[in-house]
Amino acid sequence: MKVALGVSGGIAAYKAAEIVRLLQDRGVRVQVVMTRSAQEFLRPLTFAALSGEKVITDMFSAERETSNLDSAVEHIGVAQSADALLVAPATANIIAKFAHGIADDFLTTLYLATKAPVIVAPAMNVNMWEHPATRENLEILARRGVRIVAPESGYLACGTIGAGRLAPNEAIVAAVFAALAPRDLEHETILITAGPTREPIDPVRYISNRSSGKMGYALAEAALQRGARVLLVTGPAGLPVPAGAEVERVETAEQMRQAVLARLPQATAMIGCAAVADYRPKSPALQKIKREAQGPMVLDLEPTTDILAEATRRVAPSVIMVGFAAETENALPNARRKLHAKRLHAIVMNNVSCAGIGFDSDRNAVTIITASEEIEIPESSKREIAQRILDTVRTLRANTPAAVPASI
Repeated sequence: MKVALGVSGGIAAYKAAEIVRLLQDRGVRVQVVMTRSAQEFLRPLTFAALSGEKVITDMFSAERETSNLDSAVEHIGVAQSADALLVAPATANIIAKFAHGIADDFLTTLYLATKAPVIVAPAMNVNMWEHPATRENLEILARRGVRIVAPESGYLACGTIGAGRLAPNEAIVAAVFAALAPRDLEHETILITAGPTREPIDPVRYISNRSSGKMGYALAEAALQRGARVLLVTGPAGLPVPAGAEVERVETAEQMRQAVLARLPQATAMIGCAAVADYRPKSPALQKIKREAQGPMVLDLEPTTDILAEATRRVAPSVIMVGFAAETENALPNARRKLHAKRLHAIVMNNVSCAGIGFDSDRNAVTIITASEEIEIPESSKREIAQRILDTVRTLRANTPAAVPASI
């Protein structure tokens, strides 16, 4: 996938460097196009070093000969090769040019030449943002199908407070993927659990596991991009929440159970990705256990409730239920047994004994198991795996009457 990133001349131009990195982290090739004004805030060499791509700064290459046709039509080549055009930050000036078809530099010409989705993230002074001309220009672009990532309110570089600050980078990147993703889950409300749980031993100690939450958050982000409503119940993960997700943060397995059961009537599908503790201390100490007052410590543990199994018993057959099985031995047989024992539509098996993937990693290798097939996915990014899991949800939905979620 390739994204053309247009950077126009505002103080927020420096934030575009982080946008390049976020896109690259998701496997996107980025080619930066800078306006002349943008180069007053940040040098092209910065983006060249980050992206590994040529940075385009003008309609004609500075090194060209006057007969260099390749340089003269380069905007056509970029327009045809880019899967999306993102402009961040977008100044009032560049927005006005887009709205009125003015093509006097590479970026504005690229906008007119591209057939790809266009995403614009404005950033400017609050008075400029609120000016009727800017509002009308944005309305024109919106009617043409341009996605507008509205700025935030806050302290601005000019010293004033108000709307006009560039939207968070994660929200901008999410808008790019939303523009590119198939909107095939628009009728789904997907309940996703993510991250670990923490079961207290005393007020300062707990039992937990190595789950980072990255797989669950990748699923939430991908589902949002494909049009689903996402209910995310997450243990302590320390990750940025995907823009648009409805989130509840929990600590313990019982808190996660209660949160899941409360939201389950709204769901048309559930993906249980959280690494929920199987056991918890039966009687957590009310005060910190003093080391000097104890010899060997013995913890009396009791089992926690299997949240996914209980959820499956409570929902209608029309609710698609997907689980995860983290295994270290006899991986496929154990996963198949869980698929049938919990009466799931699908289960995602990952062998957590494989070094370098799975826990704490952005990559994994899994097998998606349903009643009719087993789909082996070799080592891939967790975002790619998330899309494959959602493909399975879509396929299962095609063979399952749609559920009607409860009202909020």
